[in-house]
Amino acid sequence: MQIHFIAIGGSAMHNLAIALHKKGYQVTGSDDTIFEPSKSRLDKHGLLPQKFGWFPEKLSAATDVVILGMHAKEDNPELLQAKELGVKIYSYPEFLFEQSKNKTRVVIGGSHGKTTITSMILHVLHYHDREVDYMVGAQLEGFDTMVHLTEENDFIVLEGDEYLSSPIDRRPKFHLYKPNIALLSGIAWDHINVFPTYEDYIAQFKIFIDQITNGGILVYNQEDTTVAQLAEESENAIRKLPYQTPVYEVVDGETLLNTSEGPMPIEVFGAHNLNNLAGAKWICQNMGVDEDDFYEAIASFKGASKRLEKIAESKTSVAYKDFAHSPSKVKATTQAVKEQYPDRELIACLELHTYSSLNAEFLKEYKGALAAADKAVVFYSPHAVAIKKLDEVTETQIGEAFEREDLIIYTNPEDFKTYLEKQKFANSALLLMSSGNYGGLDFEEVKNWITVS
Repeated sequence: MQIHFIAIGGSAMHNLAIALHKKGYQVTGSDDTIFEPSKSRLDKHGLLPQKFGWFPEKLSAATDVVILGMHAKEDNPELLQAKELGVKIYSYPEFLFEQSKNKTRVVIGGSHGKTTITSMILHVLHYHDREVDYMVGAQLEGFDTMVHLTEENDFIVLEGDEYLSSPIDRRPKFHLYKPNIALLSGIAWDHINVFPTYEDYIAQFKIFIDQITNGGILVYNQEDTTVAQLAEESENAIRKLPYQTPVYEVVDGETLLNTSEGPMPIEVFGAHNLNNLAGAKWICQNMGVDEDDFYEAIASFKGASKRLEKIAESKTSVAYKDFAHSPSKVKATTQAVKEQYPDRELIACLELHTYSSLNAEFLKEYKGALAAADKAVVFYSPHAVAIKKLDEVTETQIGEAFEREDLIIYTNPEDFKTYLEKQKFANSALLLMSSGNYGGLDFEEVKNWITVS
């Protein structure tokens, strides 16, 4: 089968391209620019385009399938050529469903926690040498790629994103997977450029629940009132299995999970991560992993890449990097680090980088999000606001939204870097939350500031 990727350089797209190449398909692709690590990974497998840009001549009558990425536009020359030739065009999630129609599909959905929960499940299965197909939104320790597809595996575990499938398919990705087993971790309004009201956003999760196959299973976080209401009100003929945060305690900076065998030390921490763990346990049990085997494996789980990832530590200080950007995740992550290090000064830094976070109307959702921090810093780029064609956001608006009079705000990357460099990190915990990089912050420098403190 000949498959052509339009916008092959995306995080998800390049991993799928590699997975299909490994499966024996003939894979080609194009993109107008490709960044690391996608560039090196594609090059390693001989899939890196020789030139950047769009080349309709790459498609012919011999092309069986085109997979279209979100980065492409509706008037993309290669997309127009594919339509002219009558080539079957799939979105990324649509093709994943085609590859898994005869498998048991396990789909992890929710506004937050889905990458971590998916990673926990895969870690446990990998630990016990249980082979499954998968797609996850982060690079995991012990896994070569973020996508793995085979003919023989019975299960596929999919991270279910609620964002749009492609420029010509406006359905949320997780509506296309039709899960046999599903998990819903939590709902907190996001992607306001696509779902302009909270009601619009919630409706997508109701559809997700309705898409679970008859007789399937929904594992859901009963501590999230919206999730619980949607689950309990659903008339879909499925089994509903609620979960909640397990009992745990933090002793001298170590999190101990309460189990039937007594307190068990684990690497991850924070109430939100313990809640994620409870959901992952239910899923694993429904995939044939008993409780004792789950605990044995999860004890060594260190977290998904960029999800509360420890980047530096000295005897008296520590630094974490986290992908958190939505209000609920920022609040949960900040509280988690403060709970883990209650006697240290917590310096929590947040970059407002996404479309939602830079929207003046959405800012009010961040009320109290940094309340647990001893020092709270917000960085944003007015240039990013302009690129996204949003109304200007002022420092006054940000200060009022977070409702914190001592909030420190930076718009210049060098000023933000200078602030961090001048901090006395002894007896402190630094938390850097962003889906960007603070305008080019060198995290190796940050590590040095921590380790010499």
